[in-house]
Amino acid sequence: MRNLFVGFATMVVLATSLLAQDDMALLNFVVIRDYNGKPIRNASVVMHPVEKNGKQSKGGLQLKTDAEGKANFDGVPYGKLRIQVLAQGFQTFGNDYAIDKPTMEIVVKMKRPQGQYSIYEDHPEDKKDEPQAQKPAEKDSKDKPQ
Repeated sequence: MRNLFVGFATMVVLATSLLAQDDMALLNFVVIRDYNGKPIRNASVVMHPVEKNGKQSKGGLQLKTDAEGKANFDGVPYGKLRIQVLAQGFQTFGNDYAIDKPTMEIVVKMKRPQGQYSIYEDHPEDKKDEPQAQKPAEKDSKDKPQ
């Protein structure tokens, strides 16, 4: 009788662990340079769960990329996840992802830091909100006196 109980308990534990794996994902990260596509070694990939109200949960997990710019983590629960990537000499990257597949690959293209924006410098790429002078409407020929 005892062997039957131990066998049944083992079967319940295995079934529970298999069901729990259905709601877990394997995340593969690839961190590369934006301008040439080369991998970034030793970048920090930080994962934070996001609550339903959009706020970041306490806790999280940090990974480091290898020489090929890759890092992975198995056992991420389905739901919203905030990913931040930090690497020396690059802008910090951050985005929220919906984890809803058993395996996901997230490619992060890191950019070089941008110069500080100054209102005292000319920025020709910015469109100014200046009103344009309107041309007077031309009258049709039938409106002209003859």
